[in-house]
Amino acid sequence: MNEVAQSALAAPVGTISLWDLFWQASFIVKLVMLGLLGASVWTWAIIVDKTLLYGRFRRQLNKFENVFWSGQSLEELYHNLSERPASGMGALFVAAMREWKKSFEKGARSPLGLQTRIEKAMDVTLAREIDALESRLGFLATVGSAAPFIGLFGTVIGIMTSFQAIAASKQTNLAVVAPGIAEALLATAIGLVAAIPAVIAYNKLTSDAGKLGNRLEAFADEFSAILSRQIDEKTSR
Repeated sequence: MNEVAQSALAAPVGTISLWDLFWQASFIVKLVMLGLLGASVWTWAIIVDKTLLYGRFRRQLNKFENVFWSGQSLEELYHNLSERPASGMGALFVAAMREWKKSFEKGARSPLGLQTRIEKAMDVTLAREIDALESRLGFLATVGSAAPFIGLFGTVIGIMTSFQAIAASKQTNLAVVAPGIAEALLATAIGLVAAIPAVIAYNKLTSDAGKLGNRLEAFADEFSAILSRQIDEKTSR
């Protein structure tokens, strides 16, 4: 008995790396793993890109608000912004002022029609800016909801392959079953690695995009009220 125990302790313990598990997996499980790894890489690319984009966008909003409320004339501000591509509040401002100038150059007679056209111009620009903020966030939602199930699919295929190996070898030894089960569980683990950051990032980035969109909408309402007062002043003259 002691000799058996000593020989068991002296036997080398085999270790299988994650790379070995990947190469030993079946073709379908490999495709699942590669697809999930690709989705995870793209997810992190979106997270980094959106984080940097929202930071720049927030700084642009703060800068524009400081200039807009500093008392600078609207004509001068429009002249400075119209010379280069604008985004955020600057894009809303340029769209409204462009419609304002076109209408008065053509001799607009209806204050209500002018106000409606200005609001429509800002609405179109606002929708475009919000779409740019929210673009590709749907991919994060898709990865967050689908990746665990795709990983589970790979797990099911891997376990089926393990059972087929058991049936072929006619052995129920754990050494025969363990590698196949480990390969199967690796697919689920990769699915969770892809899904968890995607869900967290989607919730965070969606909240940030909503806050930035609310700031744009608030500025559009304020600027529309300013232009409405100026329209009343011009028509009263």
